Amino acid sequence: MLDREFFLGFIKIHILHHASKGPIFGAEIAGELGRHGYHLGPGTLYPTLHRLEKEGYLEQRPAVVEGRARKYYVITNRGLEVLSEARAKIGELVDEVLEKGAATQMEGEE
Repeated sequence: MLDREFFLGFIKIHILHHASKGPIFGAEIAGELGRHGYHLGPGTLYPTLHRLEKEGYLEQRPAVVEGRARKYYVITNRGLEVLSEARAKIGELVDEVLEKGAATQMEGEE
C-alpha cells in the first residue's frame, strides 16, 4: 500500500489536473478519483480541497444547483503554474523509472 504522503501527493496533482479542465465539486472529484482507485472519505477529500484553496492553488465559487448550495473549486494561476511544474517533473520521473525498469528486465533476461 502506498504511504499516505505519496498518496496525497498523487491526489493533489489529480485534483489540480481536473480543476484545470473546469470547475469541480467534492462528490464529482471523489467519483473521478475513485475511478482511478483512490477511494477517499470526506474526512480526507474536503480537508485536501480546503488545503489546496488555502495554499492558493484553488479558489472556491459557491453556486446553487437544483436548490442546493454547492461549492465549486476552480484552479488559480498559481495552481496552473504548480500543475505545469508537476507535469514536467512527472514526465522526467516516468521516463527515468520506466527506462530503468526496462533495463533491469532486459539484464535479467540475458
